Amino acid sequence: MRLSLLNIFRKKRRSTIEFDEIFLDASNLPSFNTGRLEGRLALPLSRASIIGVGIAFILIALVFLGQAFRLQIVHGEEFRERSENNRLDTSLVIAPRGVIYDRRGELLAWNTEDADISDFSARAYTDRRGLGQLLGHVSYPKKDSSGVYFRTEYEGISGIESAYNGQLAGENGEQLIEIDATQEVISHHVAHPSRAGEPLTLSIDAEFSEALHDALATTSEEYDFRSGAGVVMDVHTGEVIALANFPSYNPGLLAKGTDAEAIHALTQDERLPFLNRIVSGLYTPGSIVKPFMAYAALAEKIIDPSKQILSTGSIVIPNLYNPSNPSVFNDWRAHGLVDMRRAIAVSSNVYFYTIGGGYGGQAGLGISRINDYMHRFGFGEPVHTPLAEGKAGTVPNPEWKEETFGEEWRLGDTYFTSIGQFGFQVTPLQMLRAYGAIANGGTMLTPHFIQGEPSSSYDLRLDPAYLAVIREGMRQSATDGTARSLNRGDIHIAAKTGTAQIGANNEFINSWAVGYFPYENPKYVFVTLLEHGPRTNLFGSAPTMSRVINWLAHNRPEYLGDIQ
Repeated sequence: MRLSLLNIFRKKRRSTIEFDEIFLDASNLPSFNTGRLEGRLALPLSRASIIGVGIAFILIALVFLGQAFRLQIVHGEEFRERSENNRLDTSLVIAPRGVIYDRRGELLAWNTEDADISDFSARAYTDRRGLGQLLGHVSYPKKDSSGVYFRTEYEGISGIESAYNGQLAGENGEQLIEIDATQEVISHHVAHPSRAGEPLTLSIDAEFSEALHDALATTSEEYDFRSGAGVVMDVHTGEVIALANFPSYNPGLLAKGTDAEAIHALTQDERLPFLNRIVSGLYTPGSIVKPFMAYAALAEKIIDPSKQILSTGSIVIPNLYNPSNPSVFNDWRAHGLVDMRRAIAVSSNVYFYTIGGGYGGQAGLGISRINDYMHRFGFGEPVHTPLAEGKAGTVPNPEWKEETFGEEWRLGDTYFTSIGQFGFQVTPLQMLRAYGAIANGGTMLTPHFIQGEPSSSYDLRLDPAYLAVIREGMRQSATDGTARSLNRGDIHIAAKTGTAQIGANNEFINSWAVGYFPYENPKYVFVTLLEHGPRTNLFGSAPTMSRVINWLAHNRPEYLGDIQ
């Protein structure tokens, strides 16, 4: 009985389902749709199946967790940066370069748009002639083959662009560029703004300089000179007012660098169009050293300025080693009796041979004192400017000759040095400041090219009485001497010309004209030079300055003072 009751409540464990358990009694579920059970057979899930499904879920979860660990922990920083880079990029903002003006506010170098350049401005330059060497040019920022900048700034290559590159360059900036998955730019955001370079105002009058260039070109073409240069400086401030080289070039041609044929032609031009002759040229001075020789003779009391010396066209020095072959030192013509003022005016070689080396009972300075005074006036000493390290040039002396030629010094060497020949070499800037000292009373100014910039200077302590003699001789040169093409009624000019023989056989000449104006109250000193003309040329550089003075009278009379 007890067993029967237990059997009633105990579920029988079995693996089969009885037929009558599948089909329910319809009478018990009158509303049940028996059609829904058609074709269905339900079996219970086995433990192995459940375990298999669980293991599969666990394995899948482990794979996902492992991949998440790799992405977020192992390579998380790498993928974060890659994702960020796909969204934001940085771009260099190249600073605009400072513009350059002349003293009157005319633009000489500026920035402009160029269809061939997208990331920065092109550099443009004035079309005024003769200023290429002074302004110089720039090299643009450069990219490598992958598009990355390896030079991130404009680089001044020569001239003002190089000398004042730090002021003109400015400071680059940076911007963030937002891009989408297709690398299309969405927006720009400036992270660090660029700072434009500072403007620069030169002391140069560009139109005046162009007129100087054109005068050099015209005179060169008329008298068959190959090239030339000129410069004008304020004798009180040292500001260079005009500067020109002939031939010249447009700096924009080199900055862009796309016209290879034109650039090649410039590099092959024997006239050296890239050379800034005023700053870097070295030349034999010839007779333009004579005023300094005259001052030395007066200061050393070698001769009274009124004493006359006879020029018959040459002096003859006996040859101790070969009496039948004496040494002859020629004048460029027979001048007759000349005193110091007249000797400067007509540029008598015989007079300066005599006061330099001595002759016919007249004592000379000798090469030692000649060297002392030439160095005192700045020859043999470099003129340093921001444009270039100055060249010292050469004042010949016995030590120099021994080192250069392995020969001892002779009297004839002193004679030739006295007239600016032999191995004498000067730069136009040296001549400019030395003649500036004659004009302003003895102050040696260092020429400079920036408006308002102070000039370094020192006082030569020159004797006013001796200076007066030199000035009077230079004035006579313009009124009735070798520079008489500068004799004008409206403006009084003091000048000195010089001719230096060059070439293997002295077949060519360089021609100088130097001086200052107005004569009575000097304001400006000038130096002009024409190179490589025929030896037979009777016309020198003075006509160049005559053309310039004509231009000033019509276009810049303020430079001439109270013209009459």
